[in-house]
Amino acid sequence: MKAEELRTKSQDELKKFVLDGRKEQFNMRFQKANGQLENTAQLRTLRRDIARAKTVATELEKGIVAKAPKAEKKAPAKKAAPKKAAAKKTTTKKADK
Repeated sequence: MKAEELRTKSQDELKKFVLDGRKEQFNMRFQKANGQLENTAQLRTLRRDIARAKTVATELEKGIVAKAPKAEKKAPAKKAAPKKAAAKKTTTKKADK
């Protein structure tokens, strides 16, 4: 679930979402231990959804308004001038006298 969807929910709805998520996570851990869980990636996404919901709940509690960053228009990057090849230093052998 995206944070934008969670921000539309009330504090009580977020608490219920976290509680339900924890129960589901508990059941999924047992399924994984018994080898019954087919999609183990669900545990990861569920854990992150719970954390996201808790973060939004804390923001609501503290009165923090999280706004999505606006995409700024960037000027096109200038192309770098090609580097000149470094001149090779030639060494001359001195004749033995």
